[in-house]
Amino acid sequence: MAGTSRHDREMALMARRQLSECSDPVERLRLQCLTRGSSGIKGLGRIFRIMDDNNSRSLDFQEFLKGLNDYGLMIERDEATLVFQHFDRDGSGTIDFDEFLITLRPPMSNARKEAVMQAFRKLDKTGDGVVTIEDLQGVYNAKYHPKYQNGEWTEEQVFQTFLDNFDSPYDKDGKVTKEEFINYYCGVSASIDSDVYFILMMRNAWKL
Repeated sequence: MAGTSRHDREMALMARRQLSECSDPVERLRLQCLTRGSSGIKGLGRIFRIMDDNNSRSLDFQEFLKGLNDYGLMIERDEATLVFQHFDRDGSGTIDFDEFLITLRPPMSNARKEAVMQAFRKLDKTGDGVVTIEDLQGVYNAKYHPKYQNGEWTEEQVFQTFLDNFDSPYDKDGKVTKEEFINYYCGVSASIDSDVYFILMMRNAWKL
């Protein structure tokens, strides 16, 4: 279900082209993440989580700047200041990084969002907004993954990779929240131009 390598390559090229013409600092940061493929934004989220020593889920400007640099994003201090101010709406000098990552996600059409939410609701058997790995096993169909279809991965590998996509390596709790699920598919969605193809992929994988 992850963006295939071809999609990821196309998306990275497209993001690089757009980056050269883009002047909005927040959009430039989003495009820089997308040049790393469908998991680019999620990767930045991981860096921020590692830096959040006191588990406050917020970052001050120095931490924010260090996180961007550690992730290898090319951003001038002035531009980083503008981005930070954009997210620091209450002027407290800190930003909530969950909110930051949500805003940074590539927008999805309503039709795509609905397909993603249908899949999540199907998985979330108890309706508590959290999916466990046991929930996944009965529902997710690995055979539609491109790497399974071309013989590169076994069903087990697809499954493991899929679960790893949701779980942060530094905080593996075996649970998938609605936000984590949407974050993942925003990245995949950015690599697929056609709504019809994206929705078909979701229906096949989740038997919607």
